[in-house]
Amino acid sequence: MTVKRINLALQGGGAHGAFTWGVLDRLLEDERLEIAGISGASAGAMNGAALKSGWVEAGRRGAKERLDWLWQQLGAVQDMRLTSWLTGFAPDTGAISAAMEYALPFTFAESLSRLTSPYSFGPFYQNPLTPVAEAFDYDKVCDSCGPALFVGATNVRSGKVRIFSGTEISTEVLLASACLPTMFQAVQLRDPETGEEEAFWDGGYSGNPALFPLFYSGLPDDIVVVNINPLDRADLPVTPQQINNRINEISFNSSLLRELRVIAYAQSLDLDPDRQDGLARARVHMIADNALMNDLSVMTKLVPSPVVLARLKAAGRQAAETFLATHFDDLNQRSSVDLQAMFDD
Repeated sequence: MTVKRINLALQGGGAHGAFTWGVLDRLLEDERLEIAGISGASAGAMNGAALKSGWVEAGRRGAKERLDWLWQQLGAVQDMRLTSWLTGFAPDTGAISAAMEYALPFTFAESLSRLTSPYSFGPFYQNPLTPVAEAFDYDKVCDSCGPALFVGATNVRSGKVRIFSGTEISTEVLLASACLPTMFQAVQLRDPETGEEEAFWDGGYSGNPALFPLFYSGLPDDIVVVNINPLDRADLPVTPQQINNRINEISFNSSLLRELRVIAYAQSLDLDPDRQDGLARARVHMIADNALMNDLSVMTKLVPSPVVLARLKAAGRQAAETFLATHFDDLNQRSSVDLQAMFDD
């Protein structure tokens, strides 16, 4: 059996990262694939750390189990029979999203977030993700075996992306990568590159996710982007919630689109194969469900509903199944995303 080596680029997007959980769950079942490298930001970094640590412990089975554990900590229901019952009787996902978006407690919390900051809580402040990040086995997350893992965070002072890998990855690094500044206090880390203590915010602002670590020597040329922030929305946002949500999506997609545009430009130069660098050789693929993500909102990113998480996982598994059925033969051969058409304005 021929095994195809791929890299994964995992976007951040809060609770919508459960879609990536489903994608990874399905990809791990296909023994024709080897995951060589993972670049992730925010929820993508959490998913990547879970996959890596589980893989080091017990291969594909361990990776699937560790991903299940992660999302149980983040609000998924462990008993799948109960989950099926809940999702069967719940309204459609768009209706759930709208109900959450306009519910008085969430509207009040959103308004309050514009008047206060995470620093207003003084000694009472606590990052709710800390217990989850602390529970990872970092000997396994940082192990040299298994997929190479790259975690992106945004340096608040410089605005630049900082990539952490190997033994640099820690509880604080995962928290930094998932640090939304309107909700959490910046994470302070001593940066070995500068020797200074630096403050970091969510990696999605500067690389969602960063693709350039996946061009390193020894990694394959195929990059599979798991996209959870819709690139396109047909309808014009008109309500305050819709406008803020679309601003969030555009800002969190901008860094990815810039890197993809650079790849497209490098490939348009049509260089001699012997002179091509990693950009020109890159083969880009994407797994997404834009229809589902268009039904969701910033509120379903911030509030992990068990019903929505279950539907996101199922949608992720289905999207990965469709990708494998349609594009498995493209892997290690050609891109399945037409970058030239994507940027042909």
